[in-house]
Amino acid sequence: MFKIQTLNAIDPDGLSIFPRNDYEIADDISDPDAIILRSFKMHDMELPSSLNAIARAGAGVNNIPLEKCTDNGIVVFNTPGANANGVKELVIAGLMLASRDIVESVVWAKSLIGQGDQVPSLVEKGKKNFAGQEIQGKTLAVIGLGAIGVLVANAAKALGMNVIGYDPYISVKHALELSREVTWIEGIELLLSQADYVTVNIPLTPETKGYINKEKFAMMKDDVRILNFARGGLIDVADLKDAIASGKVAKYITDFPNEEELKMDGVISIPHLGASTKESETNCAIMAVNQVQDYLENGNIVNSVNFPEAKMELHNEARILIANRNVPNMVSQISTVLAAEGINIDNMLNKKRDEIAYNIIDVDKQSVDESIKEKLLAIDGIFMVRIIQA
Repeated sequence: MFKIQTLNAIDPDGLSIFPRNDYEIADDISDPDAIILRSFKMHDMELPSSLNAIARAGAGVNNIPLEKCTDNGIVVFNTPGANANGVKELVIAGLMLASRDIVESVVWAKSLIGQGDQVPSLVEKGKKNFAGQEIQGKTLAVIGLGAIGVLVANAAKALGMNVIGYDPYISVKHALELSREVTWIEGIELLLSQADYVTVNIPLTPETKGYINKEKFAMMKDDVRILNFARGGLIDVADLKDAIASGKVAKYITDFPNEEELKMDGVISIPHLGASTKESETNCAIMAVNQVQDYLENGNIVNSVNFPEAKMELHNEARILIANRNVPNMVSQISTVLAAEGINIDNMLNKKRDEIAYNIIDVDKQSVDESIKEKLLAIDGIFMVRIIQA
């Protein structure tokens, strides 16, 4: 029986995938094998010794202590692309909000309550104060062509925009999904100098914190409109404030507002609604559950943010999973220990990611004595051993 702890409300359509006879699921459970969460902040949480996996039903994992998890042999999963359509649709809405003064005009229209029969004439007189511009024919610069960026680029192109994109790390998969009518730009300065609109679709890392800053604003046209539906820390707030005051930035639309931005004119703050759709929550939950189940039952790793991807068809009834530091002579030492126990390797997969290596080993026995764990963990560099058997 596997125990699953949920730290947030997880869509029931996803949780229903777990076989009820083999899984216990609760928000308050002792010794969980896996945790599934959304935005719950785990940094101050004590990680149970029983914990093997954490799945974030979403893309961002800044609420999870990744280094601590890795050191404890806990595989952390996310669900890239599962909420991409929901975010894409809100980015397209952001384009309209940045162009047509919709928010301001709605607030003004509400102020006419109490004017009775005069409302229609007041509306006609006041609408000139909210004139905007159309997006057709304008240039949209898409920074980051991952799952969301590609969908945004293709949708904007279908709406008649001139779309240019920049991503030095684009995957083959996403490159194939990108419309041929989207122009690839190799340099960020050339990209920003052409843009009427800029959408940022990159992850927040120590390297990308404050990515849009004074230097980048200087590369842009005056009256540019910027959309950020990725992460708040990507924009330098002080530099943004100066750019709005100078007229460099006409509008800033964000799904991750902070208090300073809430005070700024020219900023439309949306309360993190990018993935807040029934469809996105369901898709994220289904992907998270499938990944956790495959790892707990088979040891396969797909969409982990701290372990290498590793997937192998189960050949026998017993499987040994080992995580170790990526240093020489580890496979040889593992093989020696197994041979000394009379365990023959039937099939093996060894994958590495940065400083971590992960091994899936199928052996020619129906069951393996649990005592082998301590012998393998005695090898310097090995920090996680699991045994899966019938």
